[in-house]
Amino acid sequence: MRKLKSGGGWQAMKYSFKLFHRVGWLNMWRSMSARNTCKTCAVGMGGQSGGMKNEAGHFPEVCKKSFQAMASDLQAAIPADFFEKMTIPKLRSLSSRELENSGRLVQPMICGPKHDQYRPISWEDAFDKIAGQMNASGPDKTFFYVSGRSSNEAGFLLQMMARLFGTNFVNNCSFYCHQPSGVGLTSSLGTGAGTVQLEDLDKTDLYILVGANPASNHPRLMRTLMEIRRRGGKVVVLNPVKELGLVNFKVPSDVRSLLFGSEIASTYIQPHIGGDMALLAGVAKNVLESNAQSQQFIDEHTEGFAEFKDQIDQTSWDEIITKSGVDRATIDDLSRQYMDAKNCVIAWAMGITHHLHATENVQMIANVALLRAMVGRREAGVMPIRGHSNVQGMGSVGVVPQLKTNMLERFEQKLGISIPKSPGYDTMACMQAARRGEMETAFCLGGNLFGSNPDAQFATEAFGNLKLNVYLSTTLNTGHAWGLGQETIILPVFPRDEEPQPTTQESMFSFVRMSDGGTQRLEGPRSEVSIINAIAKKLLGSDSPIDWDELESHSAIRKLISELIPGYEQLGEIDATKKEFHVTGRTLEGYNFPTPSGKAKFHALPIPEPPALQDNELRLMTVRSEGQFNTVVYDEEDIYRGQERRDVILLNETDMQKLGLTSDQRVRVKSGAGEMRYLLARPFFIRAGNALMYYPEANALVSTEVDDTSKTPSYKSIVITITPEEVASEQVATPVG
Repeated sequence: MRKLKSGGGWQAMKYSFKLFHRVGWLNMWRSMSARNTCKTCAVGMGGQSGGMKNEAGHFPEVCKKSFQAMASDLQAAIPADFFEKMTIPKLRSLSSRELENSGRLVQPMICGPKHDQYRPISWEDAFDKIAGQMNASGPDKTFFYVSGRSSNEAGFLLQMMARLFGTNFVNNCSFYCHQPSGVGLTSSLGTGAGTVQLEDLDKTDLYILVGANPASNHPRLMRTLMEIRRRGGKVVVLNPVKELGLVNFKVPSDVRSLLFGSEIASTYIQPHIGGDMALLAGVAKNVLESNAQSQQFIDEHTEGFAEFKDQIDQTSWDEIITKSGVDRATIDDLSRQYMDAKNCVIAWAMGITHHLHATENVQMIANVALLRAMVGRREAGVMPIRGHSNVQGMGSVGVVPQLKTNMLERFEQKLGISIPKSPGYDTMACMQAARRGEMETAFCLGGNLFGSNPDAQFATEAFGNLKLNVYLSTTLNTGHAWGLGQETIILPVFPRDEEPQPTTQESMFSFVRMSDGGTQRLEGPRSEVSIINAIAKKLLGSDSPIDWDELESHSAIRKLISELIPGYEQLGEIDATKKEFHVTGRTLEGYNFPTPSGKAKFHALPIPEPPALQDNELRLMTVRSEGQFNTVVYDEEDIYRGQERRDVILLNETDMQKLGLTSDQRVRVKSGAGEMRYLLARPFFIRAGNALMYYPEANALVSTEVDDTSKTPSYKSIVITITPEEVASEQVATPVG
């Protein structure tokens, strides 16, 4: 396909116009202009200031990801005879894109135990079956999973139902993405969220972007990076892959940028996959050897510095260079830029959090920021670039295995109930328990837990051991085809802009927005809150200490959240004031850190050993394409990387020559977890010794091993072998479930 010179620009606008034409220009415009929060990434826009506006009031703040999600929700209903014709094997033959484009779900469906296709079930029968099976399974054999697509109100209500049921097997999608950020930052700074607000980026003169590709995954952030460069600031990108949109991007909402393009990266460094921690240790070593640390700040506001300094002093430059894959001159240049900066923000995404040493990666980022007092004050700080629009909100309102002590005390005092004190299970622990036959029922509020799981065969077997798996969804995904229990129920829900009552969401800047909801487009779906309420009444009975009838009101739920969730006190007044707010205590100022000692903590961290590679082995990272959002694949093409299909493995040209491969040669890729056949090997701008494949298909190669601290799988550091297939080059690749 045609190679582009910039990300964004006319091609993004043309694509968006196609979506407008497909669903109707007026429909799309009205939907996007309504006072509802964007449905895609956690950068956040919309809410009470109006559609396509950010918290600073800038318009238009929108990208093709927003249009893709809205177009999906503007689809017609799945045809009435669809499931009559579609057996499970046929469903499994459909791609993620084909499933998504089948239409909106509008009636409850059930599959199994002796049927190989979905069939309708009434709402009342579905509720009876779900509550009945949960009670039969009991709290020790039931787990709950929540996607960042859902609202604060629904997430809060679900976790409260689970606690009253008697289980802490409650988790959210962050355990497969940014949980290391929360755990690592909490251990270093006392807060698990980013420490900057959007307006702080207006004063940033150095933005270090580590292991992230916002050009594809968070496009509206590109305007901010463009503005940093325009005012003379610098943007340093650390990424094993040379991504087009991080080199040059045409911001559609800026005429100058649209016409001429904007250089994004002032410095682009390509470490090995997993080499970021070593590279950052090199920066710290240079700062210390230059005596450029902010010693007064360190002495007054931090602890653990002496141990950290000893660890860095003992780390040799040879080790740093070898493990990072970056030469000394490049590390020195990056270090000088950092030492010269007045206001530095360090940002990252899953290139940092998808490793077995992910929490240590985040702690090292915090270490570097603390060295020069770049955290704990405004206009500088640390910034995890979160994925889904409300994944941060899910953590805030308690959709986690174990509630924090202050939250737990509020729950018990306010509601007069006893909350389970067990540590509960994280997402992978729930899946492993299911695989061992120790779970019987799963309840999934949004998302695609199957698609996001490592080791597709493991995930299929784990779900298959369940007696009942319940999905609350707007459209079909691969989980509905492959993540089947002995019985599986799909309950159709409203997207947030069709909710009959307002809902709220929290962005990665800890900014809470209120979405008005809107008119129901299709008959059949229900509100998430009403579904959870109906099940809770049947599950917990009439003697429940909670008045579930009262909590049919979203406003009543918000009032309860404001009383129980620290930092969310303003939520109780938002219905009356319409005033959106930043969660208190997240933006650090005055070098006040919410830790037990009141001080930030340095962590002394040895650089982990990289995998020992044989001559025919490479490190593999899984990535999302420009044409997808999380597990949802909207388009087979990845236009920024110049790929017209997804069954490819992208390699450095040197590695292709070393392996004796030619472009588009069919290969077998094998890891310790599984293998994929008949992939196309293609040259790309990736650091030698490393490889790239698309998520979620490549999850077949990812093991279930997790970071010990955060329990997040290592999607971006997989040892693989590549061998040629003994077939003609035109043979079709085998589909991967």
